[in-house]
Amino acid sequence: MERLVLEQLLPDMVEWRRHLHRHPELSYQEKETSAFVAAKLEEFGIGIIRSKAGYGLTGILKGQKPGKTVVLRADMDALAITEENGREYASQKPGVMHACGHDGHTSMLLAAASYYSSRKEELQGELRFLFQPAEEICPGGALGMIAEGVLEGADAVYGLHLWTPLPFGTVASAPGPLMASADEFFIDIIGKGGHAGTPHRTVDSIVAGAALVTQLQSIVSRSVDPLRPAVVSVGTIQGGSAQNIVSERCRLTGTVRAFDEETRYLIRHRMEEIVASVAAAYGAEAKMEYLMGYPPLVNDEAEFRRFFRVAPAALGDSVKVVQMEKIMPAEDFAYYVKEVPGCFIFVGAGNPDKDAVYPHHHSKFDFDEDALLYGAKLLVAMADSCLNE
Repeated sequence: MERLVLEQLLPDMVEWRRHLHRHPELSYQEKETSAFVAAKLEEFGIGIIRSKAGYGLTGILKGQKPGKTVVLRADMDALAITEENGREYASQKPGVMHACGHDGHTSMLLAAASYYSSRKEELQGELRFLFQPAEEICPGGALGMIAEGVLEGADAVYGLHLWTPLPFGTVASAPGPLMASADEFFIDIIGKGGHAGTPHRTVDSIVAGAALVTQLQSIVSRSVDPLRPAVVSVGTIQGGSAQNIVSERCRLTGTVRAFDEETRYLIRHRMEEIVASVAAAYGAEAKMEYLMGYPPLVNDEAEFRRFFRVAPAALGDSVKVVQMEKIMPAEDFAYYVKEVPGCFIFVGAGNPDKDAVYPHHHSKFDFDEDALLYGAKLLVAMADSCLNE
């Protein structure tokens, strides 16, 4: 087999990405995407292990010589968004769109698989190309694949995210906490309904809910260490049916973000206390459902140093390699780096000249496809460095 270089694979990456972009599939529904990936891996001569926990699959490539085991991961799912950017490769599925770059992630990992399959005789150790379903919706696809043993015996795990807030020509990561945990809460306040003209005969759930919104803000400002970033956001408040009725019920929902487990559990504990006490103070009852979502994504410091060491040589002087600030979005790649040393890396994909300026999860989202080459090069550089040390 001809030894491929990654520059040769850029047209393929663009073609694969555009095919996937035209045919997006929601979380836990990635049947055709998985079949497309499997067909490519078989074409490359790479063995496949299919997950029983959804449509995930892992390509296995073992070298002729013993050595380390490296896992490279990409996510495959799309979002429930109607695309509005007018691209010729726009989604052909109404109401579903690749608005977070997962089509690009899948294509970059396929390119890495193709690259290594052409170098199998030189490979020392084992590579696992992990194509994961359902990153966008909790509980996510990572846990199921981990439970099936995809990380068993692995020495390192690496993942990428194309990121339009970073300009094309920039790659970034950080040691330690990089992305926040993401937990959700659903609070139901039950009062006593009645006529708005006789409020003394009622228990106003909306007044109690309004007080609760205010009191929840005190958790970050007064209970959390100010040197530890955290967010408690009430996203919805719903109650009432008419202007002259005191509502019996009010519902609040929201999200909690933190970068360490201690702060994460402190916030949950304080919320439980405040919800109960505020409702009682207004003569109401409260019930809270609290869903623990993805944990904080914490990069291994040695693997981050590897990124900072190998990226300049792999990408050249024209690409900036930077240490980025922590960000509040969450990622279920966090589960992999809880088990195995690893690093999650952001690849700049924003470019105003190509109208790649919209944020992720936007109906006009797109990215600079030239960033696919930088991402594939990073995957290979990280894997080579680990396998050959």
